[in-house]
Amino acid sequence: MSTPKILLAEDDPNLSFVIEDHLKTAGYEIICGLNGEEALKAFHNQSIDLCLVDVMMPKMDGFTLATEIRKHNEFVPILFLTARSMERDRLKGFEIGGDDYITKPFSIAELTHRVKVFLRRSKGASATPAQQLQLGSLKFDEQNLQIITEDETFQLTQMEADLLQMLLKNRNQLVKREDILVEIWGENDYFKGRSLDVFISRLRKYLKADTSLEIKNHHGVGFTLIDRNFAG
Repeated sequence: MSTPKILLAEDDPNLSFVIEDHLKTAGYEIICGLNGEEALKAFHNQSIDLCLVDVMMPKMDGFTLATEIRKHNEFVPILFLTARSMERDRLKGFEIGGDDYITKPFSIAELTHRVKVFLRRSKGASATPAQQLQLGSLKFDEQNLQIITEDETFQLTQMEADLLQMLLKNRNQLVKREDILVEIWGENDYFKGRSLDVFISRLRKYLKADTSLEIKNHHGVGFTLIDRNFAG
């Protein structure tokens, strides 16, 4: 099995060295970029399995870097490293395709755990045999993370696909917010809850091609994926 490659985009050389040293000890290969432009160049020159992206960087900030990465790869997990605590900054990261945030200061043990979780999730998805699930008149391609309509194909991120899979598994049944947050994000907190709302909004946009489908919000409780043509 090949060693997972992690792109570390962090402009603080001291923090970058500490993170690189610990993740190498944990068995990962680290490719470093001390600014956004350097990191993007490294991403194009390497086969990257996961990206750790600092939000505040010279030459190209982390949000711009993540946007550029998503233009070329919809699958690779992107975890933001940030000292920012403003809600709008976190939501912006999720809106452009980020998968999670790790807020500075963080423990190396927490970072290593998050890396392991996201790598296991993405590798597990790629190892799953191809399967297309019927969703009303649409199809959900689990392996390729796509929603396929008659006229268009929507590319999902891994987190969007995980959320849709959970709702599909409980089709026409209420799924509680806290259960979704613990299952997909690993914890139930305010910021993860706000990011969940962003992901739900994106899934609604993808599903609107079929009017028999609806993601119903039970305010403060959870969500139901309603499929009016599903007899199961």
